[in-house]
Amino acid sequence: MSMQGRIGRAGGAKVKRALGVQAALEWAFRVEQAQLELPPPKNVTEEGFGFGLEYILLQRAALGCKVDGGQHKMGSYTHADAEVIAANVAGIPDRLGGIRMAISVAEMARAGITPDWMPGAVPRCVPMETKQNQHGERATTIVVGTERVLTRGKWRTVEVLACPITWRPHPEQIAAARRGYEDWWHALGWVRDGLVAGGMLREMEVTEAMPKVTPWSAHPQTNPKSNCMALP
Repeated sequence: MSMQGRIGRAGGAKVKRALGVQAALEWAFRVEQAQLELPPPKNVTEEGFGFGLEYILLQRAALGCKVDGGQHKMGSYTHADAEVIAANVAGIPDRLGGIRMAISVAEMARAGITPDWMPGAVPRCVPMETKQNQHGERATTIVVGTERVLTRGKWRTVEVLACPITWRPHPEQIAAARRGYEDWWHALGWVRDGLVAGGMLREMEVTEAMPKVTPWSAHPQTNPKSNCMALP
């Protein structure tokens, strides 16, 4: 069955389509092309902004009204369940990222992607700068001091050279990417719980299925200290 699959029937009763929250989001934003309508800033009172879609949907549900779609797609119909999902995403609270997270969740669902948690990334110790000569690529060195050495019976002053190094990718860069993934995961959990508790989906049932919370746990990494790659 395609992502736009219709209602099945078993003994005359409607059977709701079961999807995990990530699949439901991709169906709503990628297939149905639902649009994210965010509520106006709290300090905006000018006429014309109106209420957010989430508020409108909740009010219609309270009154027993049918949620009508089609207002966001030119010449075609946007499924009512897709609009409910979009409205739920728009309500992501500030403690989970608020409007910025809502936009991120919607756009990643529309593209069918998950946050880049930098799979397989291992910090490596590399020269900060390199230079190319007839002998190939070599690390750039700097003078860090001088020493007196005895050479062929004579004392000479020689420069002490060192190769400045850095970590690529930096451990903090990897950690930040994974914090971003975890923030997205928690936001999806909030959306899932809201859709389940709200009971506003007519033809879909959101299951407990979630993406892996720490997918990098299945990818053991090498100790960064063992990955120094300074060039000669």
